[in-house]
Amino acid sequence: MNEENQVYFVDSDKLPPAALERKHRLEQDPSFRTNHMEYMEGMQIIESDIKDKVLKAMQEYDYDSYTASDVERALSNDSCSIEDFKALLSPAAAPYLEQMARKAEELTKNHFGNTVYIFTPLYIANYCQNYCIYCGFNCYNNIRRKKLTFEEIEHEMQVIAKTGMEEILMLTGESRKYSDIEYIGEAVKIAKKYFKNIGIEIYPVNVDEYEYLHECGVDYVTVFQETYNTDKYETLHLMGHKRVWPYRFDSQERALMGGMRGAGFSALLGLDDFRKDALATALHVYYINRKYPHAELSLSCPRLRPIVNNDKINPRDVGEKELCQVLCAYRIFLPFAGITVSSRESAEFRNGIAKICATKVSAGVSTGIGDHEEKYEGTEEEDVGDEQFEINDSRSFKKMYDDMEEGGLQPVLNDYIYV
Repeated sequence: MNEENQVYFVDSDKLPPAALERKHRLEQDPSFRTNHMEYMEGMQIIESDIKDKVLKAMQEYDYDSYTASDVERALSNDSCSIEDFKALLSPAAAPYLEQMARKAEELTKNHFGNTVYIFTPLYIANYCQNYCIYCGFNCYNNIRRKKLTFEEIEHEMQVIAKTGMEEILMLTGESRKYSDIEYIGEAVKIAKKYFKNIGIEIYPVNVDEYEYLHECGVDYVTVFQETYNTDKYETLHLMGHKRVWPYRFDSQERALMGGMRGAGFSALLGLDDFRKDALATALHVYYINRKYPHAELSLSCPRLRPIVNNDKINPRDVGEKELCQVLCAYRIFLPFAGITVSSRESAEFRNGIAKICATKVSAGVSTGIGDHEEKYEGTEEEDVGDEQFEINDSRSFKKMYDDMEEGGLQPVLNDYIYV
């Protein structure tokens, strides 16, 4: 068996002594870690003031200062200002959730009609160079590691395409060694044979690399900032390129500079104060939209989910009511933006939120490596790599399509034609 086809375990108890010592020092000694606000060699710096605007607004946001009258004013206005949005995210808005949902539903129908888009993710590798303590792929976690060959990628895509799916989101762990740009580009070229819309969720790269991936066939790029709180971010990301907060922040702008049609934004709700992270996420989209008005922009709203070897990882202070409030506030503030609700959430929640403000849902989801055929045709478990996190809604594409139709929505598989 060649190296690419092997499945690996990364067990911290079996690490070489030098690596084990580094892991312990990273955890115990903050001075041993690289500065999370300084760029590493090879990272492109772009001239943009968006970071400063977002951070300033987030740091100044005192959500407890907002009152019921602030919320009522925000809901009565024809358009939603930044100040109105802050009120809608505040605890004072919780009793107005039904009114927020009605307004969000109206805006969604005005901008998107009665449609909901369906896509599926495909993880092609789970090797990672980062030590992010909440992620199942982190480099010190004891999981099966796998990188799909091009033949395996094509087979996975064939299996997915047979279901009728037309949009795919391709994901990797954040490792340039195992998932370099050329590897991802070739995988995208394969995807072009089977899908009409291709997104990627990979490690951040420079403008020329995004340009290359766009030429290969990528339509949009999604990057999770995880948390916009730079101090909290430093304590969660102990090693690797992902540790550099500002380089990650500018990823979507570099992608648009590289010619991408669209970009997706998100914080991982539950890592820190979810109200401030939600504010920062939406403002990130808002300022990018003002600078790149042609771009198709979208938000995701993932909450923490349990990972392999750690079932205690769950969102802090973010229940379904809080999540619904954030999503409705997103819609009211950014009526033009797509909103994706992933399989991290329950089928019941996704069925409901798709009628109010979500415009995109995933189906036939696996966060493991090489197990779409296991789902559909029975591949042996030892041939696949472990998942990044546990999903909550495991509906197939057909089941999701039927459920959306039964709920009165029109499922859409693709609405973009290249000429």
